[in-house]
Amino acid sequence: MSAGGENNGREVAKKVGLIAFLILALGFYFVLLGRIALSLIRNGSIPALAIGIGVLILPLLGVWVVATSVRAAFAHQHLARRIHDEGLELDTSDLPRRPSGRLEREAADQLFEQVKKEWEADPDNWRSNYRAARAYDYAGDRTRAREVMRRAVDLERAERNAEA
Repeated sequence: MSAGGENNGREVAKKVGLIAFLILALGFYFVLLGRIALSLIRNGSIPALAIGIGVLILPLLGVWVVATSVRAAFAHQHLARRIHDEGLELDTSDLPRRPSGRLEREAADQLFEQVKKEWEADPDNWRSNYRAARAYDYAGDRTRAREVMRRAVDLERAERNAEA
């Protein structure tokens, strides 16, 4: 393995470790909130019951948010791995960047226009949707990037199920 590959592996391990720590910390927080909620509910008074139910909703909502976010992250990572294996990643290595590392706006817009043509030619292909989502992200349109990435995930899943 090259030195770059080792560094990349370390960076991934650090990110996974951080995510795991945050999920564990959130889990601990959700358990504490749940215990407080149950204590308030058991109190018996109407105000405590109302607050307890409200507090109980928070960890349930939190678990749902964490679970859907982690599931989406795994799905996106799966698509990224497949795109990489197929050699279809967007090449941004030669594009000008801001000091922050983000692509210059004009370069990102040009990249998006290029990928948009590919996407319009084959809108039901998960690969073109994935690439369009990445181009939207580079162009700074996070809302559309998420929307198109969800479509890419759904299309890839449908393709996998059809093959099975």
